[in-house]
Amino acid sequence: MASERMADQHADDRPEPRVPDPPEPRIPESRPPEPRLAEPRPLDAIDRDILQILHTDGRASIRAVAERVHVSRANAYARINRLIDDGVIRGFGARINHERAGQGASAYITLKIVQNTWRTVREHLRALPGASHIALVSGDFDVLLLVHTPDNRALRELVLTRLQSIPEVLSTRTLLVFEEDDLESTVSAEPGGSAPRQ
Repeated sequence: MASERMADQHADDRPEPRVPDPPEPRIPESRPPEPRLAEPRPLDAIDRDILQILHTDGRASIRAVAERVHVSRANAYARINRLIDDGVIRGFGARINHERAGQGASAYITLKIVQNTWRTVREHLRALPGASHIALVSGDFDVLLLVHTPDNRALRELVLTRLQSIPEVLSTRTLLVFEEDDLESTVSAEPGGSAPRQ
């Protein structure tokens, strides 16, 4: 009996197993900042001429560019690559007649968004079918979006279903485009687009 009591006493003296403390709540990490391009090098007259040529004809060959600005092909090639690396040239692409390409309805859409949600909203807008230009602006609204859709039904679906379901979008206003004229000779392509041909 005494030995049982002693055993119980020793059992009570044993330290209780240590339960690890719950991990402290972590502060959510903010999104990593977007990579910043280095400061572009100053452009000289030849660089500006090259930009004008490629702006007018994105399909111009290196040889044609070199001949028109009176430099060697190697020099023209190096300059164009430098302009791409510096982010001056963002890409190469085609001018598209959206109506002939089956996108008969165009609209500028203005959006008011929750403060400090531009990056999140921009990712949603980039995923929209037919979105061709996105700008963060000042004034009565926050974002200006240009879209091209096959018809008004698709445009209505895009605005009422896709845009207004983005939680950070507070309101939208749609401005139908009756006629448009693209003043730029080329449409920007994604970075990494191919340079002019040799």
